[in-house]
Amino acid sequence: MGADVVLASEQDDIATVTVNRPDKLNALNEEVIARLATVFQSCRDLASTRAVILTGAGERAFIAGADISVLAALDPKSAKDTAQRGQRLTQLMENLGKPVIAAINGYAFGGGLELAMACTMRLAVAGALMGQPEVKLGLIAGYGGTQRLPRLVGQGRGLELLLTGEPIDAAEAHRIGLVNRVVKKETLLDDARALAKKILAVGPLAVRHTIEAVNRGLDVSISEGLAIEADLFGKIASTADMKEGTSAFLEKRAPKFRGV
Repeated sequence: MGADVVLASEQDDIATVTVNRPDKLNALNEEVIARLATVFQSCRDLASTRAVILTGAGERAFIAGADISVLAALDPKSAKDTAQRGQRLTQLMENLGKPVIAAINGYAFGGGLELAMACTMRLAVAGALMGQPEVKLGLIAGYGGTQRLPRLVGQGRGLELLLTGEPIDAAEAHRIGLVNRVVKKETLLDDARALAKKILAVGPLAVRHTIEAVNRGLDVSISEGLAIEADLFGKIASTADMKEGTSAFLEKRAPKFRGV
């Protein structure tokens, strides 16, 4: 797997993935992207992994973008290949079928913020800075930032962040809907695990279908999105989990979901 990316299996079916380059502020390069892709594929395929937390090593950074020396050497073909490699990773994370929570413990710039935006939800420590500074280098965001940021915060606010390259702190990110919560640094991972456990307490197939409905629906018209929702609603009605959940409610007991 490599020391640059660490996968730790936690109790309660939650895996923690850590980008481990604190001396480089956990900056991304081709090797780290490849290792993250391998790790997330494993998390997707392992039935024992039901949720994932993504964070960065050290006290300063979540993921502080890409290595600038690598970006400086790009030509048109290698730049497009680099963007598509990162986009494949973010699409894998976004459509994992399991909740992925970004635990933003410090700087989240460029590709780092793009990875965080591909997560299902984001928690950030008070004072964490985040942004898309690519325009300051004469570049544009390439791992999905031009697409996910406006979808999360709206076109006008998204364009302001993308076109100025200026960072915002966690409080402002929370105000505009970029992060779900601002938490204390010392409780970040515990808070992320607590959020994951809340999701794991409900039906796993319902979680999977809800993520799919939202992700697919964002790219189509409302009528097409409603059709997607109705189709998935029909599919979930055939599951044992749906029968168990409704029966447990009527019988006033806790449900025992099995993911089938």
